[in-house]
Amino acid sequence: MKWSRVPNNPSSESTSWCAIVGAPRCGTTSLSRYLSEHPEIALSKVKEPHFFSRRDMRSWPTDDVLRFVQADYVEHFFPNRRSGDTLLDGSVSYLYAPERLEPALRLWPDAKFIIGVRNPLDMLPSLHQRLICTGDEDVQDFERAWALIGERRSGRHIPRTCVDPRLLDYEEIGRLGKYVRRFLEIIGRERCFVSVFDDLVSDPARQYASILEFLGLPPDARSEFPSFRTNSGVRSAALQRLLKRPPKAARSLLASAADLHREGRQVRPRPSLLMRARKRLLKWNRTVAPPALLSSALREEMSATFAPDIDLLSNLLGRDFSHWLDGSDPLAAREPAGRASSAGLTVPITLG
Repeated sequence: MKWSRVPNNPSSESTSWCAIVGAPRCGTTSLSRYLSEHPEIALSKVKEPHFFSRRDMRSWPTDDVLRFVQADYVEHFFPNRRSGDTLLDGSVSYLYAPERLEPALRLWPDAKFIIGVRNPLDMLPSLHQRLICTGDEDVQDFERAWALIGERRSGRHIPRTCVDPRLLDYEEIGRLGKYVRRFLEIIGRERCFVSVFDDLVSDPARQYASILEFLGLPPDARSEFPSFRTNSGVRSAALQRLLKRPPKAARSLLASAADLHREGRQVRPRPSLLMRARKRLLKWNRTVAPPALLSSALREEMSATFAPDIDLLSNLLGRDFSHWLDGSDPLAAREPAGRASSAGLTVPITLG
């Protein structure tokens, strides 16, 4: 798309757009960091702006979408972009709201999407721990949080600090087969590359090279592929919620600059002593989370819950993920050498 079509924008900037759409805890942060260092990619200033999922612009005239997206999205979240850069958005919420991406497809008809998937029996305890760190979850035991899903669907036991109660519906979030199928149906298989977490962990260099090829970008000199998000824990969940999800009266003072920027607010200078104290408290509160060990009863329940959905994902991607249910070697599910697979991550998904 030519941004010269945007009113009051005198540049003739030409851009392309790509989004890493989720699912959460499937390596999306690491992929975003790797890609952000490519010389032809500009990562959004906040890795997850959730711009298109937070508002429904499908009924807007295209000229209105152009004005709004240029001012409130491109200028706000990509201030350091250069002409010709691919704009990269890492909002995992897009996987669960593909219909709201229609305005983005009007602006970028050649947009491409990277979908991350992972064994839900591993993904969900990791997501639960992450939500404790962000202040959205207040139940520290995953088994207890899993048991509360039904009540939380009825609006009970929702922490005041949770920005979106749907985050706490672990069962629904873990139905990756359901949401990948819906995403592919709405967005189109030809636009999508599916990244399996097992493969990203076992061979990140190959994964990265395949994604660059899918995006039509040249290889770069990257040779190291560290993991950028570990399972951090907290000493005090209450302190974490205060600092990460402060009450409205203190939000402008205590909320992170990233959260304020995501909300479209201007981040004004704040007392340096306060910011240093906040940073020190967050550092003190951070600890290493113990491994999430599922009880045999919970593992059996989750396996039964997700078995049909994992079978759906296997059929969608032409790859057997049944080993996710019994905890066997994930590499055993790799495609045989020489066989092309739409989910084998050596090629993007294609139609047909």
